[in-house]
Amino acid sequence: MSNGDDETTEDDTSEETALDADTLESRLDDVESAIEAAETEADLDDAEADLDSVEADVEAADLPEPDDEDEESREEQLTSRIEELRDVLEEARGPYAEDVQEVLDEAATKLRETRWTEDGEPDAKAAAETFLDAAGEELDADFVAGSDELDDLAAALEDVGETIVEGGSAVEGGLDPDEDDETIAALLEAADELETGLDDAEEWDDLTVVEQLRVEGFYDRMNAENRKDYPPELTVIRLAEAENDPERIVQALEKFESDFMEENCIDALRRLGSEEAFEIMHERAQKRNRPEIEVLGKIGDERAVETLVEFANSDNPPLQKVTLRALGEIGSEEATQAVANALDDDESVVRSQAARALGLLGDTRAIEPLSDVLDDEDEENEVRASAAWALVQIGTERALEAAAEYDDDRAYTVQVEAEKARDATAA
Repeated sequence: MSNGDDETTEDDTSEETALDADTLESRLDDVESAIEAAETEADLDDAEADLDSVEADVEAADLPEPDDEDEESREEQLTSRIEELRDVLEEARGPYAEDVQEVLDEAATKLRETRWTEDGEPDAKAAAETFLDAAGEELDADFVAGSDELDDLAAALEDVGETIVEGGSAVEGGLDPDEDDETIAALLEAADELETGLDDAEEWDDLTVVEQLRVEGFYDRMNAENRKDYPPELTVIRLAEAENDPERIVQALEKFESDFMEENCIDALRRLGSEEAFEIMHERAQKRNRPEIEVLGKIGDERAVETLVEFANSDNPPLQKVTLRALGEIGSEEATQAVANALDDDESVVRSQAARALGLLGDTRAIEPLSDVLDDEDEENEVRASAAWALVQIGTERALEAAAEYDDDRAYTVQVEAEKARDATAA
């Protein structure tokens, strides 16, 4: 019995010694020395395993708390040092061929996807060619791009990265972090120089908006004689409108962020009603922007109908009015039902615009609902007059007859439209 108790006491004492704070600190000293002395990745792996073991013991140890609550505990001190040693361990590793490949892949992507300026493209190409030469010298191989085109240079950079990691004619089995550490370090330095060279090469986005537009010829048509407005960009917009050149106006709309220029660009595009403006107007109209919706109506492209019908009954009278007008101007009968639904809107201005839009659509299915509006004595005269106008616009015999019946209506505006219908039927 007493022998068993003695053995338990011995084990407990041994465990307490192993988890003593000073002992744990000493073990961390050993790990630090092992990291400093490591010559291979395997040595660093062993040091990391020892560090993991110490960390586990620190978590398991019942270390005393400090007397002063503001004082850092031994557990906190040990944990902090473990984190520091992990950073040291990470810095001691490598470099690896994969590190070089990562830089090269990013450089290749940048070469392909960046829009370079006229001055920047030669600098970007030169940076890539310089690296390929350096890699060739370091590996005693030829890494030559198929041409001096950016895509070919990017492919050559990727080829170097693949070769040093996976192996190839120049490097059998890829570069080893222990045996080829100097070569990898030299390639990584060259790759960093490539990265710097690409960063320094001038990109399109480095230019100001005015510089970009000047390069693209935006200001070419402006001269001292025709420059009449301020800012000068406004002169360009007015010249473009006069010359029926919507592309220059769209170009300005995409570049300039001022409300003043945006308003003038959209006004010009509304007056032109050019198909070239459809994409940008349609994109912006999806955000319920009323000026852009107006332009879509002037363009008259049926591709806008699917978007606009969603706004026709939106409980937003200003938006509904401009949308209904645009749908009428576009003239697609696909919009008839959505427009007709707006005849029941709570707002008279919306009902009136819906009636007029149906007239512009010219769909004979609208004759009956328009006739019902005209026959509704409780409806406002403005809305009834719009319904009569719409029937005249539809212009079939049945539509004209429905309107002509009201040539003695109490509302003068309704009479006017009814008389037009009567004259049309008589002719």
